[in-house]
Amino acid sequence: MIRRIVLIVLGLVWLGPTYLLLVNASRPADAYDPAGAWVPSGDFALLENFAKAVEGANLAGSLASTALYSIVSPLLGVLIGALAGYVIVVLRLRHGFWWFLLIFGGTVFPSQMLLVPLFVSYSDAGLYDTHLGLILIYTAINAPLGAFVLRNFYSGVAFSIFEAARMDGATTWRIFWRIYLPMSLSALTAVFILEFTFIWNDLVFGLTLSQTENVRPVMTAIAGLMTDVYAGTPVPVGLAAGLVVSLPTVLLFLGTQRLFARGLSLGSVQ
Repeated sequence: MIRRIVLIVLGLVWLGPTYLLLVNASRPADAYDPAGAWVPSGDFALLENFAKAVEGANLAGSLASTALYSIVSPLLGVLIGALAGYVIVVLRLRHGFWWFLLIFGGTVFPSQMLLVPLFVSYSDAGLYDTHLGLILIYTAINAPLGAFVLRNFYSGVAFSIFEAARMDGATTWRIFWRIYLPMSLSALTAVFILEFTFIWNDLVFGLTLSQTENVRPVMTAIAGLMTDVYAGTPVPVGLAAGLVVSLPTVLLFLGTQRLFARGLSLGSVQ
């Protein structure tokens, strides 16, 4: 009984910020009062506030760009990661473990260390504030995760499958595309979901490598909107924008949670 009470209390404490977000994002834009933030207003103006945010910060262009980054980059990332795992494990690349460390080792460094070199190199190469530039950096950041999961997954696949396909005359690429890639679909999906969520919620790289409304990710646009609170942007408008924009990742997890859990278990260390 005591344990249940403790869990309920901890759950309520954890849900407190979510409650505040929902309550204040749903109140009319001109009805926000910090003293009454915990009390619902009785009105539901969430969609109206979000519409004001879309108009005020041009979120439509940012949402379209973010959708592009969140789909294209994870697809490229999981494909490159699967190819890396296939070459290292199945094709038994010489010094494969060290190649894997080279691919995955860059993830141990904080992202903040990359910002200045990236900004300078992107400016020199003409990739700053372009869709291609952000797709490239998001792909490069997410590919090591795909390599890590797929390397572990392919390590648990019997090598006799590859040998049998080779004896039947299949090429190395055909074996990968027709056998190993479909076999690892669940693991690929789990990695894709993680990478989609990371890119959709990214702020640091979007803030550093973009500036125009049609290129910058949506979280960067919302951050700019929230910094304008003291310049006249109502708090409920900013909260509504953040709440609605976060829904795609929540719905994605809810809709694919079984496949996600299965994919992670398949890609775990053998």
